[in-house]
Amino acid sequence: MKHGPRKAVLVKPVAGPKSEINVTPLVDVVLVLLIIFMVVTPLQEKDLAVRVPTVEKVETPVNVPAEQIMVHVRSSGALEINGEVTAPADYVAALKKRLQPRAPVDRVVFVTPNDDAPYKKLVEALDGARHAGAETLGMTLEATEPGNELSASSALSNPPPAESDEPGWTRAPAARPRVEQSH
Repeated sequence: MKHGPRKAVLVKPVAGPKSEINVTPLVDVVLVLLIIFMVVTPLQEKDLAVRVPTVEKVETPVNVPAEQIMVHVRSSGALEINGEVTAPADYVAALKKRLQPRAPVDRVVFVTPNDDAPYKKLVEALDGARHAGAETLGMTLEATEPGNELSASSALSNPPPAESDEPGWTRAPAARPRVEQSH
């Protein structure tokens, strides 16, 4: 028997150990969870708990006292003190005459400009009131005359109390889309 050179035979294992994670079952589980959450989420109640401050009753005066100084700045720039038209040159002197007999605490002037009144005239009215001796300046939104009812009092009225399940809490309704059906 003749033997020739021997050939080396290498035997390899068919498949070596895998160090990779099989992601197919992971993707299946994630997709099932996603579908479950997509179905369950719209069915949940979407009310938010909101803490609303308690309502306090505050009395607001309905009438402007006759002794209250009200300055009205007209659209033309004209100034009125308690309904009397006053020339810009006499404005500070007229206010000083009205404020002089009052105690410093009672030197209050309310200025009411028209919506289209010149801003420069409004600033001049406020500066003039300060130079005349006014300690406190206020601004109102609508013109009022002494003794007349305040037209802005409706804006200061208390809102109706909110309904709630718990004291101090109310539920804000969630906005739900309306679905219109067409036939």
